[in-house]
Amino acid sequence: MATIEECRAALEKLSDNMQRAEGDARTAAALDRSVSCHITDLDVTFAGRMAGGRIHVHDTIQGPPREKAQIRLSMAGDDLVALVNGELNFAKAWGSGRVKLYAGVRDLLLLRKLL
Repeated sequence: MATIEECRAALEKLSDNMQRAEGDARTAAALDRSVSCHITDLDVTFAGRMAGGRIHVHDTIQGPPREKAQIRLSMAGDDLVALVNGELNFAKAWGSGRVKLYAGVRDLLLLRKLL
């Protein structure tokens, strides 16, 4: 099971990858939205903001998100690490329910370019 530190590092790596995105993916990465990532097996939530092509984590809280972020992810820590490392296909993980992504329709259409 991934640790809180490993999950935080995976989010940092995802943020770095977003910073280097090009083309349509760069447009998606440039969204300015509140973000939360609930790690179900650790029952911890990373909350912050996606802005300037990066994810800025402002809080790590115990339990599910306290506020409804504009973009919300929910998954096990190992799945987060595997996704960011390219070992888990997002579409398959999302389709099987291993990864949950909640966002407005317009944001979902843009975010798919990142994946």
